[in-house]
Amino acid sequence: MRTGQASRVRGWAGQIAESLFAVLFPSDCRICAAPLVKISRLPLCQQCLDAMLPISGGVCTVCGERIVSPYAFADGANESRCGLCRRIEPAFARAAAYGSYESGLRELIHLLKYGGVWPAANVLGRMLAEAIATLEPSFPADSIAVIPVPLHRTKLRQRGFNQAELIARAAMKGFNPARLHLCATVLTRKRDTASQIGLTTHQRRENLRGAFGVSCPEAVKGREVLVVDDVYTTGATVSECARVLRRAGATKVWVATVARTLKVSAQHVEISSHYDETEEASEVREVPLARAVGG
Repeated sequence: MRTGQASRVRGWAGQIAESLFAVLFPSDCRICAAPLVKISRLPLCQQCLDAMLPISGGVCTVCGERIVSPYAFADGANESRCGLCRRIEPAFARAAAYGSYESGLRELIHLLKYGGVWPAANVLGRMLAEAIATLEPSFPADSIAVIPVPLHRTKLRQRGFNQAELIARAAMKGFNPARLHLCATVLTRKRDTASQIGLTTHQRRENLRGAFGVSCPEAVKGREVLVVDDVYTTGATVSECARVLRRAGATKVWVATVARTLKVSAQHVEISSHYDETEEASEVREVPLARAVGG
């Protein structure tokens, strides 16, 4: 059989298999409810996956928050900083996220986190790898310890897995293991904290104080490390992890997450003509893009 004929036969066979799959195992996309016609372990349609785009527009070069103020620039540097990062130096060097924690991306994270749909980890891992790639040029020449935010043993037993670790393992497939080395047991969660939902930023920090520990200080002492998680909301969780790791001897902490809650939208803000340096980014009316859960 010629190559062209063989390709056509394989194409017909694939179409027949997908048609049988749709008839014998009818299923709908878990986001838009459209019928799924292709064989896949992930119950999402391609259109919904394609709609999960990277964050675009101006963001803080430190924490990744949306930047809308023309005054949000550090002196003598060609970088933009949000009001919080201009007032308070974060415990981490820089945080990067792939997308905004809303709509389809939020649902995909929930499929893994609460629905136990493990194939979602591969897609989320590729997104995390893109976030890490934006940080990689700033990494030192030697290896970086990649540390997932841990779950407390009680929650780990209930859920059966740590979503941050699953996503990190998927992301690491795209990097040289000699360059980025996964260290899943270095950071521990010493106590089971209360839910972060509904807490203010200050309450989140207090809730997490003393929650993390380092089981193997020699793995981070004198090294730069990368903390990874599924979602960055207020930054309280990754900041506490960064503080603990720096106390254990880490020289610098980077942060990468799949998604980030953006507090302001460039399309839905009003900037007052009166600028006040004590405000976060001038007199801005913030419009939430998504309701945050977790840390």
